Amino acid sequence: MIWDCLPLGFKVVRVLFKPFQNEICMKLTFLQRDGEGRLAAPPLSLAPMVGLSHSALRSLIADLGGCGLFYTEMLAARRLPHENPAVSSYLHTTPCERPLIYQLFIADVKYVAPALDKIHRLGGDGVDINLGCPAPSVRRGGAGAALAEDWDRVRDIVSSARRHTDLTLSAKIRVGHVGKEAHLLDFCKMLEAEGVDLLAVHARYHGEKFCRKPRWQLLAPICEQLDIPIFANGGIFSVDDARRCLELSGAAGLMLGRGAVERPWLFNEIAREVYGLDLPVAESRPVEIYFRFVQKMVEIFAPERQLGRIKEFTHYIAKNHQFGHHLASAVQKSHTVEEAVQAAEDFYGISRDI
Repeated sequence: MIWDCLPLGFKVVRVLFKPFQNEICMKLTFLQRDGEGRLAAPPLSLAPMVGLSHSALRSLIADLGGCGLFYTEMLAARRLPHENPAVSSYLHTTPCERPLIYQLFIADVKYVAPALDKIHRLGGDGVDINLGCPAPSVRRGGAGAALAEDWDRVRDIVSSARRHTDLTLSAKIRVGHVGKEAHLLDFCKMLEAEGVDLLAVHARYHGEKFCRKPRWQLLAPICEQLDIPIFANGGIFSVDDARRCLELSGAAGLMLGRGAVERPWLFNEIAREVYGLDLPVAESRPVEIYFRFVQKMVEIFAPERQLGRIKEFTHYIAKNHQFGHHLASAVQKSHTVEEAVQAAEDFYGISRDI
């Protein structure tokens, strides 16, 4: 099947039409179409990334346009019910960051109901179960990629989540282990059977580093055989990457991670050039994007929460410059936000009021 409304003769093969006709479509509003068959919003999402997918980055990307779905940073399900949204940097949101899915890392089914109750009170649009995080601290606790190895626990947690919420339920996974592609398909079918509405698949094996080329083609059997939307994730840094990923995977949409941090305007480019949305061309000068981000950090977060996140963002945005390592190094050495801003002003040769 094809998505026959894409511009420039570009066709996405194997995209399932069923999600546009069933009840899932009513929840996944970004996949709906208007009366003329055009996408209401692009099937593009910002990946959940620790230290990065916070309100400052989400709202910056929302301002630039083109992102149809946002995820929070990974949140501990057992701690979430006790977080105060008035002071928690993890729970701060602005109205433009919608739809917003709260990602949970969870190892025990007993934490499902309290965490979902909290998400309901926060006004979330969905909940995501992390089944792919390879971080040792997460794996040691039995969550993330470690949870994905225990199908019985996965079933218990996902089915409990499905019973406790009518919100969109998604899961984020990796493609599993080398030589076990059939195992991956069965795992995805199990998630669908337990009530998952949307699946984001990182196209690298467990244990593979980001420097390894993503294996988008491994998603094709999943996209072909499941009736829920599959979002492809991993290694998307340009419009050409987006086209190639869709061609090889047949995915219903794309989830952008590090590429969207390096180039927050990338959503806008893909939405216009791949999906044909009529959007104004976004600001794409790294210097302007950088100081917009810093301004949002200062406006949104408490002083003690700003500097670390600015340093993290600088590491990525600096990749747009031939000598960007000088910017990243200078900001990394800063002890205050003021010093970081001065370092950036010196690098760019300008002065900004923050």
